Amino acid sequence: MALVSEDIASHPALRRHVQAQSRTLLQTHEANPRLASVFAAQQRWLMAHIGLGLYFNREPDDHRKGLTSARFMDDICRHSVASRNTADAFLKEMLHYGFIRHLPIKYGRIRPFEPTAGTLETVAGWVMAHLKTLDSLDNGFRLAAFVAQPDLLAKLQPLVADGLLSSHAVREPRQTFSLFTWLDNGGIVMDWLMSGVDPDHADLDRIPTGVVSIGDFANWLKLSRTHLSRKLRDAEELGSIGWLGQRGHSVMWVSSEFYQEYMTAQAVKLAIIDAAFDYCVVTSEAS
Repeated sequence: MALVSEDIASHPALRRHVQAQSRTLLQTHEANPRLASVFAAQQRWLMAHIGLGLYFNREPDDHRKGLTSARFMDDICRHSVASRNTADAFLKEMLHYGFIRHLPIKYGRIRPFEPTAGTLETVAGWVMAHLKTLDSLDNGFRLAAFVAQPDLLAKLQPLVADGLLSSHAVREPRQTFSLFTWLDNGGIVMDWLMSGVDPDHADLDRIPTGVVSIGDFANWLKLSRTHLSRKLRDAEELGSIGWLGQRGHSVMWVSSEFYQEYMTAQAVKLAIIDAAFDYCVVTSEAS
């Protein structure tokens, strides 16, 4: 049976395992910052999942039913993720940086796309990081099953995409979490903050992180220091972050409420992935 978000959120070991997950995602960012950044902002993250879902759900003999510009923009608008112009710009960016490519076939003026091998490898790594966390919570074998079935990604990802797009908790995150989800690399910002939290200190009102210098933080993330500072100040005004000493020159803390927002969001995401995985395994066994 798949774990539900409430059970995940209340698991006593969740903090430590999500910290390990955050560190894994940070390593992915370091290995390929530009590609990892696609999954580090809410709008781009959802657009990427829509595009991958279209590709994996394609008709084997008719790629017009797969990832095409028209179908991608229609789905983006249908799910109210972005405007057509934003969707078109995103698709062109993915093509420019080699994250997708045109298939060597055409249907009149229609030129279908497919993700490149590097993109699929990164997506698989993202899935495996979360399956490892789920396994850590119940001593499961999801990761081993995923690795043993190379075709499982194609079945799993569209279900994950549907789950994310239909989740109110994902689409309408809590106040502070929402501040960062719309920032370029905002997901990585939160992963960085939370990866430095000692889980044993997570019950404090003001929880120390490993962040001291905003400049070093911004440089590592390839973000504008001005833009990052503005977002951090917004979060500070909400009482969600602060500094143990001089602002910007001492250890940053996050509030217990912000930390809980982050952990709740992780629990929701993990539950969506686990439900999709459970469905894939059950249907595979039935067939």
